[in-house]
Amino acid sequence: MEKFDIYNAVTERIISQLEKGIIPWQKPWTGIQGGAISGATGKPYSLLNQMLLGKAGEYFTYNQVLAQGGAVRKGEKAQIVVFWKQVKVEDTQSDEAKEKLIPMLRYYNVFHIDQCDGLTPRQTSTERPASPVAEQIISEYSNREKVEIRHQRGDEAYYSPARDCIMLPLTEQFCSNAEYYSTIFHEMAHSTGHQSRLNRLKATAHFGSADYSKEELTAEISAAALLNYTGIETKGSFRNNAAYIQNWLSVLKNDRRLIVTASGAAAKAVDYILDKGVNCYE
Repeated sequence: MEKFDIYNAVTERIISQLEKGIIPWQKPWTGIQGGAISGATGKPYSLLNQMLLGKAGEYFTYNQVLAQGGAVRKGEKAQIVVFWKQVKVEDTQSDEAKEKLIPMLRYYNVFHIDQCDGLTPRQTSTERPASPVAEQIISEYSNREKVEIRHQRGDEAYYSPARDCIMLPLTEQFCSNAEYYSTIFHEMAHSTGHQSRLNRLKATAHFGSADYSKEELTAEISAAALLNYTGIETKGSFRNNAAYIQNWLSVLKNDRRLIVTASGAAAKAVDYILDKGVNCYE
């Protein structure tokens, strides 16, 4: 039997959505305050699992459904949820017989509560709690991290690691609030990679390289999560176009581990921007 490739399964799920014109990281979900959650713990799933599941609400394993006196309806198909597990392996780099722990990607199957009978939802309301305004997030992050944000008339938006500075066009140059905040959140995500913060940026990264693609996707997912967190409407986003989708389809088909690593980095970037030190995800 052919071994199940988790990375390939995850990437194929994301690719299938992109091929339908759906950008998974721009969906109205968040791994911060709602979206898809574990029915057993009440915790939201990670950003990657939010993208894989694609639908808000509670999810359960088959055994969890049975334990609560419910049943999975006949013919319903499970979806995978991924997580990292520390696995002991032999340290081949050491002269002595030693073991070391390495993180391995694992998965389990879950069903949405709508696929089950006999279960009572933990959440009785789908109303989203009040969230901090975007400007508050920007100013608090900039002040805390001493990241300078400059606006000047022009057509460039970028983060400079050397100067630890974010450069943006004037606010009136943007067509919408969503476009402006998406751009500034994108550059803020890049700034979390500075060596004094998450130390993610690589000096060797250049346009078209694997490192460049990973960093760009990390910033894209981070910006989308922050837009959702602040409640900024992104329907019909300026980035939702065929060229944008085709670009990421090409990149993901060439690197089957990219979506996993980039979404993990994005989760850390979002937590860093929001000053959240404790992992509150499944």
